[in-house]
Amino acid sequence: MEKIAPAERFAALGHPARLAVLRLLVQAGPQGLPAGDIAARLDARNNTLSAYLAALSRVGLIGSERQGRSIRYFADMAGLRGLVAYLLEDCCGGDVAACAPVLDRILHPDPVSDTMTATMTDKRWNVLFLCTGNSARSLIAEAILTQLGADRFRAYSAGSQPTGAPHPMTLDLLARHGHDLSAVRSKSWAEFAAEDAPQMDFVFTVCDSAAAEPCPIWPGQPMTAHWGLPDPAAAAGSEAERALAFAQTYGALANRLGAFVNLPIASLDRLALKRQLDAIGTADAPSPAVTA
Repeated sequence: MEKIAPAERFAALGHPARLAVLRLLVQAGPQGLPAGDIAARLDARNNTLSAYLAALSRVGLIGSERQGRSIRYFADMAGLRGLVAYLLEDCCGGDVAACAPVLDRILHPDPVSDTMTATMTDKRWNVLFLCTGNSARSLIAEAILTQLGADRFRAYSAGSQPTGAPHPMTLDLLARHGHDLSAVRSKSWAEFAAEDAPQMDFVFTVCDSAAAEPCPIWPGQPMTAHWGLPDPAAAAGSEAERALAFAQTYGALANRLGAFVNLPIASLDRLALKRQLDAIGTADAPSPAVTA
């Protein structure tokens, strides 16, 4: 196979829309996205998107595979690694791995990763919790972090398909734990994608990907992690059994957020922080709720 010149790959990424496609696929991970989802999230016409996908495929930056009647596209990590290796060819005597801290600072010149530690210790971090309906899990997480980390964090929550109102058991649970309910409401994540919205430092998805529940993908450069939990609003059974599902969700999120607020964020580089956030997301998950 003919080797693709780095200049060709850089040229393909020179178009802002093609770069946006690649970024979205990197964020989507190895499972990728179908073309229809990419078009919807980037508000692109199908024929225009096809041209972008073809251009990125030609230079080996994205790949695709057919699943049933649809084609899913994904970032080609080998192609991306080749491009990064070219950029760092002479770094640290050609040892790309040794250049990882340098590369991290180049790619992420934000307060999480580097040089302004003195001022960063006084920074308040904006944290967004995302789920599907924004009626239970994300609202609970927002309330807990507001209570645990009010001096260091500003907590927000939203849903990709908001129900329009908090679940009654969410409100009852939060009231029993002494949380302020005055600002608790179900809302769309579109509020936080607007130009005048607060800039997020962290975005956590709390939907349950194990149950094939669609999880939002947040664009941009905040730190992200998946902290999936079963949806207590989907629990069936008696009122006591449903209340238990909400209590388990509260306990799991309280444990995770207790660990999160104690992280030395200012002193961790971005890669180390990402590993810590991912590890937190695997802890203390309750058993899936019984659904009808």
